[in-house]
Amino acid sequence: MFGGGGGGLNSRKMQQMMEQMGIDIEEIDAQEVVITTPDGKLVFSDAEVQKMGAQGQETYQVVGSPERRDAGALEADADDDDDQASEAAGDTGVPEEDVDLVAQRTGAGEDAAREALEATDGDLAAAVERLE
Repeated sequence: MFGGGGGGLNSRKMQQMMEQMGIDIEEIDAQEVVITTPDGKLVFSDAEVQKMGAQGQETYQVVGSPERRDAGALEADADDDDDQASEAAGDTGVPEEDVDLVAQRTGAGEDAAREALEATDGDLAAAVERLE
């Protein structure tokens, strides 16, 4: 298609031709590229990424081998993370640090502080005001 002589085009000649056609190419120093699909994610660690701009649009080219992560496995991981966060916050979902802070500020017991935080959806100022 381009050029007729044997051996094809060298990279410099190709770059010149692309510039003449109004195509800009930029290398991107990407650390990770993640493509999310309904079935899961494709995670490229060490991918080569180029951005091409032409006629007001940008096109990205990603070269590499992705690690596939299924949607079911991702949901299980997210559920595990949620469970760990709930355990750290206590059974009620209110962080212990907040309970301690409200209890200290108001002189109320931890149970009363927790109830006030639950009633105010975790709003510290409102919980303190409620107990004072």
